[in-house]
Amino acid sequence: MPDYSATAPARLATRLAFFAAGFAMACWAPLIPFAKENIGADEATLGLLLLCIGIGSLIAMPLTGWLAARSGAKPMILIGGFGLALALPFLIAAQSLWLLATLLLFIGAFLGTIDVSMNIHAVEVENTEDRPLMSGFHAQFSIGGFAGATLITYLLSRGIEAQVAILVGGAITFAVMAFAAPRFLKAKGGDPVPFALPKGIVVLLAALTAITFLVEGAILDWSALLLVERQITPVEQAGTAYILFSIAMVIGRLTGDKVVAALGGFRILLLGGLLTAAGLAMTVLMPWPIASLAGFLLVGIGAANIVPVLFSAAGKQKIMPAGMAIASVTTTGYAGILMGPAIIGFAAQIITLPLAFGLLALMMLAIPLSARVATKR
Repeated sequence: MPDYSATAPARLATRLAFFAAGFAMACWAPLIPFAKENIGADEATLGLLLLCIGIGSLIAMPLTGWLAARSGAKPMILIGGFGLALALPFLIAAQSLWLLATLLLFIGAFLGTIDVSMNIHAVEVENTEDRPLMSGFHAQFSIGGFAGATLITYLLSRGIEAQVAILVGGAITFAVMAFAAPRFLKAKGGDPVPFALPKGIVVLLAALTAITFLVEGAILDWSALLLVERQITPVEQAGTAYILFSIAMVIGRLTGDKVVAALGGFRILLLGGLLTAAGLAMTVLMPWPIASLAGFLLVGIGAANIVPVLFSAAGKQKIMPAGMAIASVTTTGYAGILMGPAIIGFAAQIITLPLAFGLLALMMLAIPLSARVATKR
């Protein structure tokens, strides 16, 4: 039996970084309607504001990869994590469109920084221990998302003001990062690795990853407003959608390695894509609140293991070096989760938010339709 005690602190720190990132962003999700009301924005304007998160992240991601290659992942994880904790409370205090846009740019930059660097650190820990750990790390992001959404929704339901609720969320994020900080692997220097654009089958894998992440981003940023608009729940309980989605994602990711081993990548993409599309359809078509909310559970179950399978396929293809392919798929995928919600906002302004979610269901069908090609070596 191998002894993994030497890397146990770094393993814990990595899990905490994933948890902190998921927790911080989920704290924001139930409060989006309050931020929207603060500045008097319509759905199109809110969509444009949410685009600022994507712009900030996409600016920070390649810079983070370059800096992490030179000085190690640890400093960048700390910048991203502590930055999120400190910036988060200011989102609800913003009373003007331009101030909120600036804050969201910074939030996006910090999120992109921690996303890239914690995945680099996760690979280092996984390689050091020489055993699969990535699914467990990513599960912590979902656990953090569940915890953050649940906490803020609970506080709001108890009559706590939105500003106080987000202050609590920021303080918890800061405490988690402070505990993890001394436990990360020592920073390693090296030559910077240039970003590689996807090509061949990697283009398909990147596109499918972007679609899946776009759905995750839509659930994060728009599910609360969808529930309110469809009169499924009052605004104080609108975070329920993301809570249910997060529960399903946690269960799916914690059991993901065994499920993928039993079913294989092709069946995961086929069944996962169909379940996700069906769940999205339920969220907008079912007239009963329980059935509509159950759709978010189905989305989480279906989508949970799609991205790990796509990452695995990127690592096994022969057109590009595995590391460069995974980096390309990751960056393109995060473009989907960060910029997609802004697109949903513009679509909602034109065709309504429920119909925009319906379009997401149609887009998800690309995954089962491409499952055979995507998993072919």
